[in-house]
Amino acid sequence: MIWILGFLVCIVIIILIVRSIIAPHELDIGVASKDLLIYKDQLIEVEKDLEKGILNKIESDAARIEVSRRILLADKRSKSENTITKNPKILSRLVTATIFLFILIGTFSTYAYIGNPTLKDMPLKSRLAQAQENRSNRISQENAELLVPDENIEAPDDYLDLVSKLRSAMQDRPNDMQGLRLLALHEFRLGKYRSARKAHTQIINILGNKATAKDFVDFAEVMIVATNGYVSPEAETTLRRALELTPNDGRARYYSGLSMAQNGRPDVALRLWENLLNEGPENAPWIPLIKDQIIDIARLAGVNLSEDQLPGPNSEQIDSAKNMSDQERMEMIQGMVTSLSNRLATEGGSVNEWARLIRALGVLGETTSASNIWKEAQNVFSKSAKDLEILQKAAKAAKVSQ
Repeated sequence: MIWILGFLVCIVIIILIVRSIIAPHELDIGVASKDLLIYKDQLIEVEKDLEKGILNKIESDAARIEVSRRILLADKRSKSENTITKNPKILSRLVTATIFLFILIGTFSTYAYIGNPTLKDMPLKSRLAQAQENRSNRISQENAELLVPDENIEAPDDYLDLVSKLRSAMQDRPNDMQGLRLLALHEFRLGKYRSARKAHTQIINILGNKATAKDFVDFAEVMIVATNGYVSPEAETTLRRALELTPNDGRARYYSGLSMAQNGRPDVALRLWENLLNEGPENAPWIPLIKDQIIDIARLAGVNLSEDQLPGPNSEQIDSAKNMSDQERMEMIQGMVTSLSNRLATEGGSVNEWARLIRALGVLGETTSASNIWKEAQNVFSKSAKDLEILQKAAKAAKVSQ
């Protein structure tokens, strides 16, 4: 297993490092010891000078006495140095051994606590294959509906009687489109989601090729609500048909992202939802749903995303803005834009933050500034076609790009 190899590599590296620290070095000698070697060489040189006649007997004797005196002093200092350095060497070895034992024990204790040595390797290719297999083995819409009971929504008796009469009438007129739409609507309102889904199925079957993207999205939404948020294979197929008719449908793209998130592809869900947040509008019904989930989805996709990085103001800013006058609200927006602009200029930021700044400047009517930021952002993100697409949409919203 890979963790066993990691353990062995860690041991080998620690041994090599400890050995390099505590092992004796031949050149690791004190100043006095070096002087001692020099003085011994000087004694040899005195003898050579005497033989060559450079020094006479008296001069050579005097030189030997002086060098010998220096040797004695150096020898005394050398012994003192050895005594002083002996304890620090022992102490350093103990400290070194303690540190590396702590690292070794701490590392594997931490891994034992948060890791899983029995877990198999999960390369990207196998994880994508597993995600595809999970998608293929999902339970059907009908089986999922059996796991979720209908809601018991209270309603006036006269309203319940009218819906009951509508059910009876539709048994005699199963192809009445107007009646089916009313039945689907009121069954849904009463929490009878399976009945609403069956009515929508009849609507789609009757419409055939005349069914619109809205018809398919309404149908898919009822199926997803009927299964308590689970996107079944049938619901996913219906969403795909809606997107074939209207690729930019916000609801269909939101639910498609939800399907990807449920089936091991948070990276795809993140891309879909980030684009929806950037496109807006802020009051679109899927925006708060995305904001409630996107940070967790981003974490699963390996992306650190904070609320401040999401397009638009956060929840606290929205609440505070409700009680402001128009002038105060514009001042708040201007302050947010200035703060964001300064941060991007000094620290940089994500493509979503640049897009938010461009869009916000457009809202404030500062088209010149929005245009300048749009040009600068193109240079910053010139290597990513995806990022440029996000910026392009923001620039169009700010009316600084075609």
